[in-house]
Amino acid sequence: MGNKREMQNKKDQQLESFRVEDEGKKLTTNQGLKVSEDEFSLKAGERGPTLMEDFHFREKMTHFDHERIPERIVHARGFAAHGEFQVYDSMKEFTKAKFLQDPSVKTPVFVRFSTVAGSKGSAETVRDARGFATKFYTEEGNYDLVGNNIPVFFIQDAIKFPDLVHALKPEPHNEIPQAQSAHDTFWDFIANNQESAHMVMWAMSDRSIPRSFRMMEGFGVHTFRFANEEGKAHFVKFHWKPVLGIHSLVWDEAQKIAGKDPDFHRRDLWESIENGDYPEYELGVQLISEEDEFNFDFDVLDPTKIWPEEEVPVKIIGKMTLNRNVDNVFAETEQVAFHPGHVVPGIDFTNDPLLQGRLFSYTDTQLIRLGGPNFHELPINRPVCPFHNNQRDGYGRQTINKGQVSYHKNSLAANTPQPASEEEGGYAHYQEKVEGRKVRKRSESFKDHFSQAKLFWNSMSEVEKNHIIEAFSFELGKVQSKSVQQQVVEMFAHVTSDLAKPVAEAIGANLPQSKGSSVKKSSPALSQENTIKKPDTRKVGVIIDNGFNGDEVKQVLKELQSKGIQAEFISDKLGIKKCAGGSEIEIDHTFLTGESVLFDALYVVGGKEVDPSFKDDAVYFIKEAYAHFKPIGATHVGIKWLEEQEIVEKEGVVTGADMNIFSQNLTGAVMEHRHWNR
Repeated sequence: MGNKREMQNKKDQQLESFRVEDEGKKLTTNQGLKVSEDEFSLKAGERGPTLMEDFHFREKMTHFDHERIPERIVHARGFAAHGEFQVYDSMKEFTKAKFLQDPSVKTPVFVRFSTVAGSKGSAETVRDARGFATKFYTEEGNYDLVGNNIPVFFIQDAIKFPDLVHALKPEPHNEIPQAQSAHDTFWDFIANNQESAHMVMWAMSDRSIPRSFRMMEGFGVHTFRFANEEGKAHFVKFHWKPVLGIHSLVWDEAQKIAGKDPDFHRRDLWESIENGDYPEYELGVQLISEEDEFNFDFDVLDPTKIWPEEEVPVKIIGKMTLNRNVDNVFAETEQVAFHPGHVVPGIDFTNDPLLQGRLFSYTDTQLIRLGGPNFHELPINRPVCPFHNNQRDGYGRQTINKGQVSYHKNSLAANTPQPASEEEGGYAHYQEKVEGRKVRKRSESFKDHFSQAKLFWNSMSEVEKNHIIEAFSFELGKVQSKSVQQQVVEMFAHVTSDLAKPVAEAIGANLPQSKGSSVKKSSPALSQENTIKKPDTRKVGVIIDNGFNGDEVKQVLKELQSKGIQAEFISDKLGIKKCAGGSEIEIDHTFLTGESVLFDALYVVGGKEVDPSFKDDAVYFIKEAYAHFKPIGATHVGIKWLEEQEIVEKEGVVTGADMNIFSQNLTGAVMEHRHWNR
């Protein structure tokens, strides 16, 4: 298979043979036997016992009894989509990975987003890190980039991962709380494992409550290696940069969405793809030559550290577009098996001790979740290139191997399949010189836990800093142990007293004495205030009633839609609302089924005559959207309602009689996402 051949349809064609359309077909057993009755089990008489010989009943019930597989211990709550990736320019200088060579090649991908802590049925807008896992179906085999939306992690060594997850999960004595870190065991772990300081700063920031999967970054977290054809290696970190920028919810909004629509993030992803608003992410890499490994004030292998973008720029190398929803969530999203050890020639590992542990853990996990060693044969996990080896049998085997030979070396099959040389595309590990005593220790260079936590704090805007303080205050306010509360306050006093003191005051802890880290530098790339701001795919709720000015509304909606902004209509009842001139609009949501938290902005129109209950509901929407710093536009009676609430002439609040100017100003306000200054 040449590397110039487009591959984006290859995976689709492979999956097509596994897809079944049942509509218009006759009911059969799993063996293909047509079934004449599916309402009643086989009995000894109409009122008699069911007979063991009822094979159809046994098959149907047995399959139902085994429909659920064990959910993932972490990242159980996930949603996914198909897409494609194209590199912009050849990366031959740095890596021999073929899918990063030819800009004309489209590599099929499958991406799964997830929360970390919650169970499969938990809400999606909780405060949590998000998984961002990408499977590239390349011509050299599957490559899995298994990361998060936060570039660092809580721990430095994988041996501590079970401890972290046990502490984060619901407490075992009462199985409370679900999908939350605001409890004693989690914060007790944090206070006693202070390598987590940097990750906790990210987790308490707006990054942990993203507006959507489409508006969050992704990171490989670990340091990997690129190696080119000449064997020259570079350390590399991977970044996914969303084309729409990085945007978040506010905490009160996130909590309300969890109640109103626990599927908020997956619904957003599904609807965006169905509407043709395909999510896009640019792939970036940070590169450090091996000779520069020790030229920084952090250890490049430490998974609790970032490489500041101002020191190590991110080189944008390609774009991923998600353009097709799954056909079946279980068969694809739930059965997909990611593994950081699924690599291709040109991508290799480093001695990051967290990464090294993951290389064992992921295979071990799939064996129990997916019932044995043949999970790679499930349609969603199959590579697009052929695979040949001497592995045989096991649960769920689909391959029917021909011939008598299943071992290496052999003469009966001319010693096939046989290893490929590196020149033939065979994978060869980077030949790193390794020597030392067998020890259970950690490098001294891993022991600075607070400098980058302070770097993160320094990089935040005042609004973002306030959100972090509020997040700590909420989380620790839920902790019952006064000792744990005090320990956490003392721990983050080593980062900055500007954080620790207001948190201590909020939870009634003793004020800490430490003044914090002396680090002065910042990284502007870490602040969401500096992100891309686009109006595309923003959702505006239009509050409307009978007697509205149809021409004006049409003019405003035309301007909004020209900028990619979507409008949905809200009123007291579903059905049709008529404008003063007789034209009609169909209502999408009532005040009961829609909430201001489900929209990015409001456009308040009202109508000619509205009853008091309509006005009360509309004003509730307005006040809540205003409290969440969202853009609000109003015309006619809508302006009157804003005036009564004293929220006219405020930042992000748009009114006016000239619809051209009004439309442009509202579009600009929506593009800003939030209006913090008011």
